[in-house]
Amino acid sequence: MRLDTEVLGVRFQNPVLLAAGTCGFGLELREVVDLEALGGFVTKSVTLEPRAGNAAPRVAEFGGGMLNSIGLANPGLARTKSDKLPWIRDNISHAHVLVSIAGHSVEEFYQLIEGLDTEDGFLGFEINLSCPNDARRGGPPFALDPDAVSDIVSGCRARTQRPLVAKLAPNDADIAGTAKRATEAGADALSLVNTLPGVLLADSTGDPELGAGDGGISGPALRPVGLRAVRAARVATTLPILGVGGILAAEDAVAYAHAGASLVQMGTASFAAPRAASKVVVGLRRWGRDKGVASWEDLVGARSETADDERVRSQGGAAPAPARDSEQERAWQK
Repeated sequence: MRLDTEVLGVRFQNPVLLAAGTCGFGLELREVVDLEALGGFVTKSVTLEPRAGNAAPRVAEFGGGMLNSIGLANPGLARTKSDKLPWIRDNISHAHVLVSIAGHSVEEFYQLIEGLDTEDGFLGFEINLSCPNDARRGGPPFALDPDAVSDIVSGCRARTQRPLVAKLAPNDADIAGTAKRATEAGADALSLVNTLPGVLLADSTGDPELGAGDGGISGPALRPVGLRAVRAARVATTLPILGVGGILAAEDAVAYAHAGASLVQMGTASFAAPRAASKVVVGLRRWGRDKGVASWEDLVGARSETADDERVRSQGGAAPAPARDSEQERAWQK
């Protein structure tokens, strides 16, 4: 199966990317992952100022995946420009890179675009509108405020010609409506979804297992949520969608393609197996050969409309994909 695909005005050699917050700025994984064999990666979310992140512990596992509250730890705008982007420019040529940005206010997103737009080494921006672990912001993420989504995306659009990818929230009751607002404001693509808010409590004390209390759910438990969001957004927009959430194996990536995702991002799987993304690329080629599918692009949104899809349109949502078993999924349950 041919895996190359054209999205955001460029050709990705395959549809598999590493998700924001799971691969640093690429150089952190250079000894264990062949980044140039992937479609690309999304950097850590960059804020104006350096961020140390939330209190430890920041990560806890459970049967369905992982709960994390990293708290947007990153070196800040100045060091990203002086240290991180030059490494990407000099070392990454085949994989495409999106720089994730996160502001505590609408204006901070604009400042980040203005500060980064003239730098080299990356394709475009992923606008992190949906981080559930930003203690400084307080209140719900921007993605749950449609007016804020419009203001941020349109303001970023006015400040750059680079591709803009709006990353939306899994707990949005009207994901289709928010996708439409982001589209109208000038986004070039959508990432669906970010982590889902949750909490784990210690059985001995009842206290939260994470230092920050709540965190974001990722891993296999997030996959049905991500698939549902992609299907719902696909009805509302013609923009490319980057499917994120619970991808452990080639079959999971295929499910996102059926839902309407043009590219996929992997994150939590890399913590369990650092080369998981590379294995999915190989697995997709094998899957296509076994199923007689000629190209990835033939899969994307190729499902014919059924009565179930009619229900999706009327209800603004979608039924989750059926559960599946895989070696990595079983590993989470051990």
